[in-house]
Amino acid sequence: MKVKDVTNYLETIAPLQLQEEYDNAGLIIGDGNDRIKGVLICLDVTDEVLNEAINLKCNLIIAHHPLIFSGIKKINHSSFPSSCVYKAIQNGINIYAIHTNLDNVPQGVNGKIADILNLNSREILKPLNNLLKLVVFVPNNHLDSVRDAVFEAGGGHIGLYSNCSFTSEGLGTFLPKDGAEPFSGKLNELSTEKEQKFETILPNFKLHEVISAMKLSHPYEEVAYDVYPLLNSSSFGSGLVGDLDNDVSELEFLSQLKSKFHISSIRHTQLLKRKIKRVAVCGGSGSFLLPCAISKNADIFITSDFKYHQFFDANNQILVADIGHYESEQFTIDLIGDILMKKFTNFAIRLTAVNTNPINYF
Repeated sequence: MKVKDVTNYLETIAPLQLQEEYDNAGLIIGDGNDRIKGVLICLDVTDEVLNEAINLKCNLIIAHHPLIFSGIKKINHSSFPSSCVYKAIQNGINIYAIHTNLDNVPQGVNGKIADILNLNSREILKPLNNLLKLVVFVPNNHLDSVRDAVFEAGGGHIGLYSNCSFTSEGLGTFLPKDGAEPFSGKLNELSTEKEQKFETILPNFKLHEVISAMKLSHPYEEVAYDVYPLLNSSSFGSGLVGDLDNDVSELEFLSQLKSKFHISSIRHTQLLKRKIKRVAVCGGSGSFLLPCAISKNADIFITSDFKYHQFFDANNQILVADIGHYESEQFTIDLIGDILMKKFTNFAIRLTAVNTNPINYF
């Protein structure tokens, strides 16, 4: 089993095209053709984590946070992260990051938080606008093969539904000129063909694959098709909001939150003396989603990295609970482990025993 077999599979779950512009997800150090001896999963790559990987004979580290976000001018032992880059290369350790692309899929980081909180009726807090409509004209007898190819390549998904499309019948006209090899009709004669107008939807990062599959399955030499950008919200995006089975008091919910996330304290806005029923979540830094949580009528927004002045933005409209960056993402390690263990059984998959939280509490 090679490194690329694992990383390619992870990218079917969380495509790299879904990462934010500032991010650096993907294979950061190493070679996709390296044979895997063992996998270690962590939130952050630190010197301790690298030592753990060496001791466990794991030559692939899968981290949530990229070791490298921006350019490194020197690779030596003098500072972080260059010292970790040096040690990883020296010991033949591949490092892969699955970051905001895993944040932006419904079954990713926020889906795991929602599972822990038992949230129902979930929806994306801030959906991505990355949908396209594909319209292609197909001769009647070839509709099924083209449609199947488009669906197989990733088209036709709307929320929890697949194979979504619409067809309408009409007449297509064309005049093959010298040098053409028409599927039907004759050179230099106007032809009319009964065709189906096949319409479907797809995310923009699937466009190349879908168009390639469509053309390979289509009988025409020159395929007539259109691609339109859509303003529809997709099923990918930042944060989640959902409902508890039963409403609870603010203090009761905060106590449950402390227990489930193993934390001793929570930074929060003023209690509003309301019941908690609708819960918005965003693992990691989520202050940018506060307006979305308010607009979705959430009673509480659970996230991290709120700055002092940002707490005022709640404006007594919502309870904000900042539980800490590491604390909000701690279960991502289990999430990645579960994903891999269900797929791969021929090499060791370990979850780090190192707490990489750089913040300590007294």
